Amino acid sequence: MSGRRARCALTFVIASSLSFFSRTERARAEDDDATSNPLSIDVHGFVSQGFIKTTENNYLADSKRGSFEFTEVGLNFTKNLSDRMRVGIQLFTHDLGPLGNYATRFDWFYLDYRFFDWLGVRAGRTKLPFGLYNETSDIDAARVPALLPQSVYPVSNREYLLAQTGGELYGDISLADAGALEYRLYGGTVFYDTADLSAALTNVTVPYIYGGRLMWQAPLEGLQLGGSMQKLRIDAEDTLTAAQTMAYMAAGLLPPNFMGNISLHVPATLWVGSAEYVAHDFSLAAEYSRWIVTLEASVLAPKTTVTSERGYLMGSYHVTPWFTPGLYYSLFFPNADQRHGRAAYQHDVAATFRYDLNAYWLLKLEGHYMRGTAGLDPTLNGNVPVSSLVQDWGVLLVKTTAYF
Repeated sequence: MSGRRARCALTFVIASSLSFFSRTERARAEDDDATSNPLSIDVHGFVSQGFIKTTENNYLADSKRGSFEFTEVGLNFTKNLSDRMRVGIQLFTHDLGPLGNYATRFDWFYLDYRFFDWLGVRAGRTKLPFGLYNETSDIDAARVPALLPQSVYPVSNREYLLAQTGGELYGDISLADAGALEYRLYGGTVFYDTADLSAALTNVTVPYIYGGRLMWQAPLEGLQLGGSMQKLRIDAEDTLTAAQTMAYMAAGLLPPNFMGNISLHVPATLWVGSAEYVAHDFSLAAEYSRWIVTLEASVLAPKTTVTSERGYLMGSYHVTPWFTPGLYYSLFFPNADQRHGRAAYQHDVAATFRYDLNAYWLLKLEGHYMRGTAGLDPTLNGNVPVSSLVQDWGVLLVKTTAYF
């Protein structure tokens, strides 16, 4: 069996398991009280299939001619071991253009113990509390848009934005009439799937990642304000080809004893300010973020620090139980000090129509008007520089998800 057939078969097995476990849990719920049965386990899952088509430029996949490489499958299990202790795990596989390729992994897993309302601890591979929606970014049913604003929640960076392996402290602190504070503090590392990285990069490690989030639940019901910060460092080696090595040596840019590998260190600081207001059927959210990334290379390149600017404004309205339209505007400047030229920015205006066909199945239609090429990947566009790609372009997304 070929590798791709094997991966597709694995996806089918996971999808079939969703139906099996759903039937099993419904049967258990009829026969047993889940809170008193020590063997009961909460099982949830989802299967998503999408389609991407762009008018110009390839975006996330080979999208100019239309692509079905937009698939997600997840299966998770959680269990309350006591009133204070909980465990959970999720299996996940996906395919998005060159990413994923149906490799199945443990998306997250944790052991959670809550001592008091104001103090709990988690250990394992825990989701990163970054911004309003990072923890639910893998749950299509939890949001209106098919794609969250890519300036703050880029799917191409899912490997280090979704979860970290380590520990976390969390809790809720009552402020009486002034509302409440929710805090999250975490630290650990990230284990990359090298299949989602450049083939030239080897020995990729994350010596550390740590950060936190503080959210204020205001006295006005439905309003929350807060901020998140994350610091991490990525270490790797970049391997030059023999031709590149000879050319750089001839130009006097490499030492005589150079062995072909460049050591890279990339420390980064990410922060985001968040505001959300949810009232009845109306939701409004805004976030502003800056990512400060430094590149330190052993040879060839001097130490360089670049600050990117990111933000969005998003709203939705629950018109009927089955229909929710949404709209957002997202902006992205990969270098906040350089804002001229199509490669220096990306403005994204998106409109979504979400249809909840029943309690377990939804459909989303989404259109984007894009101005600028900053968020595009040249390797998906024949290695054409992003400064030479079409400035104004559109994206159509169709996505359907079954979940339980």
